[in-house]
Amino acid sequence: MKPVRSKPSDDGPSSAELAAIQSEWPLIEAEMALVAAEIRVLTAQPQPTVRDWHRLRAAERRVLREVAALVHSRVGEVFGDAA
Repeated sequence: MKPVRSKPSDDGPSSAELAAIQSEWPLIEAEMALVAAEIRVLTAQPQPTVRDWHRLRAAERRVLREVAALVHSRVGEVFGDAA
């Protein structure tokens, strides 16, 4: 898959760019949830709770799952569905 590049004169994202964003959206959401969990742990007063740590670990696992799913789908695009 080649990188999607836009022309400077474009008024907005192309269909290919929107499709790329859509395919990566589950990972983007997982990463946003991870950042939120990290912020919660770092700013918890007086200290993070067990639930805060659990939320952080769950967010980390979700990011790993989404990365694996995205890589698997990209490998399928490159090598066909045999992967």
